[in-house]
Amino acid sequence: MYGLEKQKKGQKFQFDLELELKKGPEKVQKILKSTEDRMNEIKSVLREGKVDKKQLDEYGILLHGYAALQKVIKKVVKS
Repeated sequence: MYGLEKQKKGQKFQFDLELELKKGPEKVQKILKSTEDRMNEIKSVLREGKVDKKQLDEYGILLHGYAALQKVIKKVVKS
């Protein structure tokens, strides 16, 4: 189910992001930079204040998601 049937027994499951990050430090830096760029775009939109309450909440959720993604990437790279 969900592609796990192709996995051999005893083999540890890895997420696609983990596999991408193992390709090298350039790939890690590229992903972190794009994440930071997107966070900066969201922050600039929020600073302008031209969004309604619903959009404000959605942008806040996105911002928290990108921050969490950065934390996960840094943890995976450490280990």
